[in-house]
Amino acid sequence: MDQSNTPEMEPTEPAMGMRDGEPLQDSPGDQVVRASESEGSEGGVPRDGSGAAVRTSPPPPIGSVAGDALELSVEFRRPVRRRRVWLPVILFVATCLSTFWVGVSGWLPWIPFVSPGPPSLRRLLVTNGLDGLIYMVCLVGILLMHEMGHFLATLRYRIPASLPYFIPLPISPIGTMGAVIGMDGLRANRRELFDIGLAGPLAGLLVAVPIMCVGIARLDLTRMAYGPFAVDLPLFVRIALQVIQPPGYEPGRLIHFHQLNPYFMAGWVGFLVTGLNMLPVSQLDGGHVVYTLFGKRAHWVARGFILLAIGFVVISQQWNWILMIALVLFIGTDHPPTRDDQMPLGRVRMVIGCLAILIPVFCFAPWLFVFPR
Repeated sequence: MDQSNTPEMEPTEPAMGMRDGEPLQDSPGDQVVRASESEGSEGGVPRDGSGAAVRTSPPPPIGSVAGDALELSVEFRRPVRRRRVWLPVILFVATCLSTFWVGVSGWLPWIPFVSPGPPSLRRLLVTNGLDGLIYMVCLVGILLMHEMGHFLATLRYRIPASLPYFIPLPISPIGTMGAVIGMDGLRANRRELFDIGLAGPLAGLLVAVPIMCVGIARLDLTRMAYGPFAVDLPLFVRIALQVIQPPGYEPGRLIHFHQLNPYFMAGWVGFLVTGLNMLPVSQLDGGHVVYTLFGKRAHWVARGFILLAIGFVVISQQWNWILMIALVLFIGTDHPPTRDDQMPLGRVRMVIGCLAILIPVFCFAPWLFVFPR
């Protein structure tokens, strides 16, 4: 996910003034003017043969003046901005450890600490270490591809952007809340924002789809369906189950806790993240795409969707979505304008954008986890 208009990089170093015994250092982005003494001048002030000061016409702002006048050289420098590196790296490593732990603990990361006679960490690592490693590599790979899709698109269009910030969450069954990048979306025109917004979800799906297919093929649904929860299945997964037909598959059945494998779970989380990001609201990827397609009319789409989401939460009692809705309302449902809203998208982008709106229909599972009563 990319967050437009978010301060994402460290500010440039402030200009340093003249100190005792120190030369003036150039400030990035400032107009640097240097004067040199010409022949026939003293201390930079032109004088005649008797030594009296001579008034000269003001020098031009750029270039140099021939003769005995003051010589000027003017340089223009762009501000040098530095991306923060350490924080993204630390969060990336923390997310790797978080997802590894969730995979090792069987997607119940708190159970080893609260259940009677919890197994030792060494026993968990020996028993489930490979599952944790597979889950970590697959899920972090999906998230990294998603964010690098955004990041490379910003590089292509020279839009200032941060490195991806991964969000670890070791106490949840999935181990992470995804990742975000910050970018200055106001510098992008309509076409550029469309490409940046859609590049992430498409890149993530290129990895999530094959991982999910491997996970479905490795399901053993002949095993007893029990455990603390089952996972709701998005439309794409339901279709893929009917096509692949894993052992014990029956139409309409959920995938229960003890039937999960790390490939399937990583693909499921990847689909969840992609579906969430493509919802047509605010600064989400879907919000970018819908705004570039419909302009300010997208504001009404976003507001209507929020009302439908609130109604769904109340009727279905899926209170786990309250935090997400509150976050969107805090950021604002309306999308800000681009640098050039009149830039034409072209027929190909319009078709791709209209199809991309359907991504949440195929990837998003609104009930998430189903708990037995």
